[in-house]
Amino acid sequence: MLMKKRGHTCLIASTMVSLVLLMMVLYGTISTQQPGSSSLRHDYQLLGRPLYKLDLSWPKNPELFTGDVFGVAVDQYAGVVYVAQRGDNVPKVLVFSTDGDFLMSWNTTTLEMPHGIFLADAASSNPTVWITDVGNGPYGHCIKQYSPSGKLLQVLGTPGKAGSGSNPLQFDQPSEIFVHSSGEMYIVDGDGGMNNRLIKLSKEQEVLWMHGEKGQGLAQFYIPHSVTVDTAQRVWVADRGNKRIQVFNSITGDWLGTWGSCFTEDAPYSVRMTPDKKYFVVVQLNTNQISLLDAPPVGLIGQCRVVSVIQLADEVKPHLVDLDLKTGALYVAEIGAQQAQKFTPFSLGGNFL
Repeated sequence: MLMKKRGHTCLIASTMVSLVLLMMVLYGTISTQQPGSSSLRHDYQLLGRPLYKLDLSWPKNPELFTGDVFGVAVDQYAGVVYVAQRGDNVPKVLVFSTDGDFLMSWNTTTLEMPHGIFLADAASSNPTVWITDVGNGPYGHCIKQYSPSGKLLQVLGTPGKAGSGSNPLQFDQPSEIFVHSSGEMYIVDGDGGMNNRLIKLSKEQEVLWMHGEKGQGLAQFYIPHSVTVDTAQRVWVADRGNKRIQVFNSITGDWLGTWGSCFTEDAPYSVRMTPDKKYFVVVQLNTNQISLLDAPPVGLIGQCRVVSVIQLADEVKPHLVDLDLKTGALYVAEIGAQQAQKFTPFSLGGNFL
């Protein structure tokens, strides 16, 4: 009888250990750091539902990152990734393939301090790259459109002159631009400057509506840092200084709701939607986290809910992100680690388009 009890106890203990290990794999907090590898590059943990894993092979030449990496943009049709970096005597944009091959760098003198970067018209034969420049020199305080090879095509704003005007259009440290497939533009203007604005421009670059009041109230901002538009005509703004995301109707500009309960520890810096429309990807720089939040159904904003977290190593400082809308791959610009990294979804059965 005693032997049976011991055997039964051992069986229960063995089963519990197996369950714990299974839970760690499925909802894990397992570090992926490899012996002898750089902790800044490889050390991260998955918390909650595991949705993404680090692609250690991207890029193939990480030594090419020679500045502070601030932004990243993906052309899913051409299979190209644009990485914006800052620093003296460094190329301001590096171009890689989605497989990790280095393609080219932009040796342009028209960029001072790139902040946000966005790939527009990806499905067309003439995609372009938009970059916000927060520099204080003769080329700063404006938003620039470039060809894929780095040729300057046009400039929004008044180069070298910070301002709050709307005609002619002026910016002060514009954070990010989102160009809709319709050609309409959404701009968050105010990475710590005099402005705290969300601006919608028509395809002809005329102001359609604007929210531009500094404060903590509804439709007020304090350092609006990132903007994205979903397929339900909703504009999502990372209101960094107020530690919240605000949501607006993209047609009328009406305020729809606020998410704040998920950002008590650190502010949202970047916001993007996954191509399957299930999640928002939100970056928190000071806590070194990339969170995936449930996307609410049409007609409802509700409260935010975090379903998965990529916890990066200390001092990585993730800043802005972009997603490959074909494969779902997530690219992260990291200021502290001075690199961009690629994370791929666990379910790779097919395309997201």
